[in-house]
Amino acid sequence: MKKLFTIDDFMVPFISSLGYGFGETISRLSGWSDIMCTVASFALGLFLEEVVSNIAFSRTVQSKPQNRALIYGAFFLIFLGAHYFSVRWMGVSMLDYLMEEIQFAVVLPLLGLGVNLLIRRYRVLKIRKLYGDGSKGFVFDVEKGELEDLNEENRPISGEYDSECAVKTRTGIYVGEKEGDVISYLGIPYAMPPVGQRRWKAPEPLPASEAVFEAKHFGASPIQVEHTGTLLKNHRQSEDCLSLNIYVGTEGEDSKKPVLMLFPHGDFSYGGSSNPLLSGENFVKNHPDVVFVSFNYRIGIFGFIDFSEVPGGGAYPDALNLGLLDQIQALQWVKENIAAFGGDPGRITAIGFGSGATSISLLAASGRAAGLFKNAFIFSGSPAIAYDNTDASRTLAKNLLNETGTQTMEGLIQFDTEALKNAAQKLWKDLCAPTWDGTLIPTDPYKAYQEAAAAGIDFIIGIPGNQRQVFRSAVGEQNYGDYVDMDLAWMQAYVDDAIWDAMRAYIEKEAKETSELEAKGRLVEQWTSLCIYRSAAKLKEGGNKVHLMYWDEKPLIENLGSGVVDAIAALFGNSDASQLYGSVVDKDLSEVLQTLLEKFINGNSLKLYPNEIQGVDAFDWKAFPKALIVSGGKCHCDTIEDKLSGVEGLLEFMVK
Repeated sequence: MKKLFTIDDFMVPFISSLGYGFGETISRLSGWSDIMCTVASFALGLFLEEVVSNIAFSRTVQSKPQNRALIYGAFFLIFLGAHYFSVRWMGVSMLDYLMEEIQFAVVLPLLGLGVNLLIRRYRVLKIRKLYGDGSKGFVFDVEKGELEDLNEENRPISGEYDSECAVKTRTGIYVGEKEGDVISYLGIPYAMPPVGQRRWKAPEPLPASEAVFEAKHFGASPIQVEHTGTLLKNHRQSEDCLSLNIYVGTEGEDSKKPVLMLFPHGDFSYGGSSNPLLSGENFVKNHPDVVFVSFNYRIGIFGFIDFSEVPGGGAYPDALNLGLLDQIQALQWVKENIAAFGGDPGRITAIGFGSGATSISLLAASGRAAGLFKNAFIFSGSPAIAYDNTDASRTLAKNLLNETGTQTMEGLIQFDTEALKNAAQKLWKDLCAPTWDGTLIPTDPYKAYQEAAAAGIDFIIGIPGNQRQVFRSAVGEQNYGDYVDMDLAWMQAYVDDAIWDAMRAYIEKEAKETSELEAKGRLVEQWTSLCIYRSAAKLKEGGNKVHLMYWDEKPLIENLGSGVVDAIAALFGNSDASQLYGSVVDKDLSEVLQTLLEKFINGNSLKLYPNEIQGVDAFDWKAFPKALIVSGGKCHCDTIEDKLSGVEGLLEFMVK
């Protein structure tokens, strides 16, 4: 991504060489000792190098070609004048110092590149040793001690506490932990525990409190299905999972910082905010003028189920979309309390991947969530992932009754958490996503987009090019095949006969070159991509500002894929967590994407001026229908319709 050398890198030595040269020569002519001459040389040289670098790489200079030409012309004239003076009056040629500086300008970056390549090579070899060809999916190399640390719980504080890391909110005083330039506040509850008689009920706000609590450890993850390739099966789980985490930089200059609020992913059946991939620490360290928030919400049978046909189920009308109601409650808590952490409640950007992205796409169309966030970054999610009727959620409720051997809601409420968790594990194929219920979520979110339901929200919509392999790595080969067959059955019911015939022909054709499962998986991925693309098209029709991203990075290990995991790691700078998932972050690409994300969070144009990131050319991310294509460690803008589907007529059918 970055250029190793630019004209700017060579212009700086023109002036800094004067500092090194004059510093040494004048001090020597003054009779100073060798040590003092060396000190004077370095002091003046480094001073001028810093000054010239700040001038040369400033936005004022870099934003306009004529400014660059003027300043570099001035640098050249200054050097010529200094050279003439030094030769005429001191008998010293500045050209000698210039050549030494140029050598340093070339050699040091080359050495740095070599070191980085060696480090990357070491990490790649370590990953390949752990994963092999990746056919077993995500396996995770986690030490027992790390799990013990992860499973510690926050406690109330009755005595003295670190006031520097304490923040008073309406619901209590929370004492975080400072590490370097970042203070993290982990495991803060944002609603009453949804346990006992609150099970399957809408979240209730916490009462006002003056009590003091630790905020040093993650809250429990939601009860979830434990696939072989899911990390948080190693983390404690509880129905009492409604907590959030806040990361604040200590070096930021903005007194009211924009807020980036992350919605965790996991197919609405697994996942949570304690996943190290989702940590906001590195992002805030790199961008201290942003407050980062992540949180948990109920998933699986505790978050998305319809009890309306179960005796006594009428008392639980919200169970169908409880996970979304949790998300709204979390947003409301942040809106009410984030100013105490230095955040601006009027500048919240919601960001999500997979099911987290789907959640945001649904809330953007919901009147209940209006005004709770200003921007939305949606990667690999769309309203189409949700259900358009309650049939599936009602079937889940019936199967849950059969699995637990009870026939009423009263009986279900009496079951302990572990029994319900075991039942959910057996019913994983039936687990549900949100539903277009016509109350919380419009009966047709796409139509709602067209009719400006999401007015006032700016969007980045991301489409991964190889997410199916990432999903397979998480849920396992057998489960992946079952998921694909279920998706195909749903797709068949949705399309007309002509499109279905074209889809079957595509599978038959692709299966000749690969396996039938791979062919089906590719078709499902195309369908998913087109659903996401449709979101962008309908939002654009509704008047929203939309930017599109297409993730086409090649995976380090082919069988592990490259999609949500790699995109998260790059956008948040979580390289260590990326290695857990069998990948290595491209640091140059990560810096570019983080810079663009910060601009989006701040409501700025998605443009880079030359050398805004040193060594990167000017860049302009064009609005939809153009897309930012991330491929081979580089970014460029182009159309992507030809990348989305190999089925004749499917694109036109999906976006009509």
